[in-house]
Amino acid sequence: MNIALLGYGKMGKAIEKIAIDRGHKIVLKVDSKQKQYDLSLVDMAIDFSNPVIAFQNLYNCIENNIPVISGTTGWLSKFEEIIDFCKQNNGAFIYASNFSIGVNIFFNLNEYLAKMMKNIDGYEVEIEEIHHIHKIDAPSGTAISLAEQIIENSDKNQWKLNYSTGNDLLIKSKREGEVPGTHIINYKSDVDAIEIKHSAFNREGFALGAVIAAEWLLGKKGIFTMKDVLRI
Repeated sequence: MNIALLGYGKMGKAIEKIAIDRGHKIVLKVDSKQKQYDLSLVDMAIDFSNPVIAFQNLYNCIENNIPVISGTTGWLSKFEEIIDFCKQNNGAFIYASNFSIGVNIFFNLNEYLAKMMKNIDGYEVEIEEIHHIHKIDAPSGTAISLAEQIIENSDKNQWKLNYSTGNDLLIKSKREGEVPGTHIINYKSDVDAIEIKHSAFNREGFALGAVIAAEWLLGKKGIFTMKDVLRI
């Protein structure tokens, strides 16, 4: 594939290495300051830009009939607008708050555990996420996805960042050093605790998952998730 990297920070560079190792070509690199670019040679776009420009990147790709993968978080107030635009233009789009294969397995575990705990009294659940100090948004998109799964399968009303009252789901967000990403789900009672945890060791898992998703999306039309890609 001829791939456009929309966002050429640490994730963009990690994706570039894996994509080339898997036989693809990077034909376009767009940094955060670049608003005009030519998609004419592009088969697939992968967006890991920033919340400010992600929406426009996705719009440009769909408008130009370029299938696009997005792992940028913090722009989801406009998510439905992109979904509608993609449907209207018969485009191809995958968004994931996290493309790591391990994290997507973790999503399934989280959903399954939440369903198990739904009718069990005495446990209080919270989420903790830890990322590097350069991460702009908080909580992480992954933590929000985990929270939404728990809320859907519990009596929690909404999630709250770093404090909670009443029937809110607490998300604790920490920024430390160069941590690639750690997410912890903790159910605690007066007598014990149940915890599931995913820790990323580096960015390669995220990058590999994004390239695998791009390979899967090529030649398809529609709006998909990593559950479609991984068949889970």
